[in-house]
Amino acid sequence: MKLKIKKELPYLLFVLPAFLVYTVLTMIPLLQTMGLAFTNWDGYSLRNLKFVGFDNFKNLFSDRSMKSSLINTCFYSLIFPVLATLFAIPLSLALNSKMKTRNLQRAVFFFPSVPSAMILGYLWAYILAPTSNGLLNKFLGIFGIDPVLWLAIPKWAMFSVMMVNLWSAVGWHACIYLAQLQSIPAEYYEAATVDGASSWQRFRYITFPMLSSAMTVSVMLLLLTSMKLFDLPFALTSGGPGTSTTMISHIIIKTGFVEKSYGKAMAMSVIFFIFIALVSILQLRLMKKREVE
Repeated sequence: MKLKIKKELPYLLFVLPAFLVYTVLTMIPLLQTMGLAFTNWDGYSLRNLKFVGFDNFKNLFSDRSMKSSLINTCFYSLIFPVLATLFAIPLSLALNSKMKTRNLQRAVFFFPSVPSAMILGYLWAYILAPTSNGLLNKFLGIFGIDPVLWLAIPKWAMFSVMMVNLWSAVGWHACIYLAQLQSIPAEYYEAATVDGASSWQRFRYITFPMLSSAMTVSVMLLLLTSMKLFDLPFALTSGGPGTSTTMISHIIIKTGFVEKSYGKAMAMSVIFFIFIALVSILQLRLMKKREVE
């Protein structure tokens, strides 16, 4: 036992700094959040702190804004990963081709994922401005198309947020699939070609199954970022019109920092954390099962 500890000690020392940082910056605040969720903390002082039991949690289920934001978050988290995957896989196949400009294309498609989502949000808010002065509406006006209220109508507002996020994320996730594509042995395709397999058959029976591990990673990241989304809809629409693009993270921040109801915001955070954990575990199990099959 002592010999085993001596062998593993150098590795444990390398892990120790990361473990300490993770504990101080993540685990301790998380435990504090869970504790404060049962209090009436106002965010300023602990003098008037009182234990209120499950009152904060009970009030959540009668909060209309919480319900609408949960519906928006679930809808977005269900649709966005599917759309991003449908765009990312074909794009990765195109970027994996032997075109001379493939390196330039990879850089161009990857670039939108580099700037901050807030910067992209404010930039696209100008492009999608729901007036004739909006850049996109000016372009449509050339063809005689009336201005579209991209950010002023609920259904168009959610579509606009999703479109901008797709534009930003697809290139990055295509790179995940591209890395997996480049690890597939060429012999598989050569054997399939000799057997007379078409391009679709090679994709269906070789490429797509071999992308399963990359898909697990990509879909997990897309799902998590969708459920935690805040900055892009905040910059584009500020959660509007109405509450059509308000996400749970937006409600949590608004409840805590604007309404100064930190105890209630902590309760929302705990519920949100449990929700994300359950969905992530379920998604991971389903994707791992697909990998095995």
